[in-house]
Amino acid sequence: MLDLNNLPEDLPFAQVDPRAGKAAYTYVETAVNLALAGKIAAIATAPLNKDAMNQGGCHFPGHTEILAHLSNTKNYAMMLTGGSLRVIHVSTHLSLRQACEKVKKDRVLKVIELADQAMKKIGIKEPRIAVAGLNPHSGEGGLFGTEEVEEIIPAIESAKTLGLNVTGPVAPDTVFYRAAVKKDFDIVVVMYHDQGHIPLKVLGFEEGVNITVGLPFIRTSVDHGTAFDIAGKGVANHMSMLESIRLAALMAEASAKDN
Repeated sequence: MLDLNNLPEDLPFAQVDPRAGKAAYTYVETAVNLALAGKIAAIATAPLNKDAMNQGGCHFPGHTEILAHLSNTKNYAMMLTGGSLRVIHVSTHLSLRQACEKVKKDRVLKVIELADQAMKKIGIKEPRIAVAGLNPHSGEGGLFGTEEVEEIIPAIESAKTLGLNVTGPVAPDTVFYRAAVKKDFDIVVVMYHDQGHIPLKVLGFEEGVNITVGLPFIRTSVDHGTAFDIAGKGVANHMSMLESIRLAALMAEASAKDN
């Protein structure tokens, strides 16, 4: 137990407070420094209230961006696993309009590569990767949008030349059924936040785990927020936090064996 002694005694319960937000950031910063120094094997994070953190002067959209900034990581992605589904995101905390603009060949290709690496780290030797389309019917050859033709398909073709087992673009309204139910794929590359979060949370909300792929250390997290509306009522479910800690430990053990 490491107590940084940075929480005031008069901190209100279950309310947004900039002092708590700043303290939360400091704890994350400390964990990153310990991980980079090799003093801890993995980081498993609890929910972070983004409003409180920003009010406290720490201007980041979420954990993932903080971790990447503190570790000077340029190529990273958010991966979620829960129930029978795994997804990894091309973009996360952006408006839908901004997210569509981020669907570019280089970024899609990098996330496909990160998906392959992540699957191998959890023991899947030959990962089967599906890439979801951005538009209805994956654009229908350009009829409903050109991102598939201009950006996503070229990224998939480049990934195939690297020897990766990639399929797509698969229509967004069928790819999750094929991955979670038919078991056609080990992971789905999704184009934006809700495209991946919604099916994952429908299928495995209670045991869902968030993994940041591409960092120089292992990081897992719960797949939900701080939920101030139920704080102190004794009804919160601990399973996602438990699974996050368990997965971090398993990944750390596997990493130690590889090294």
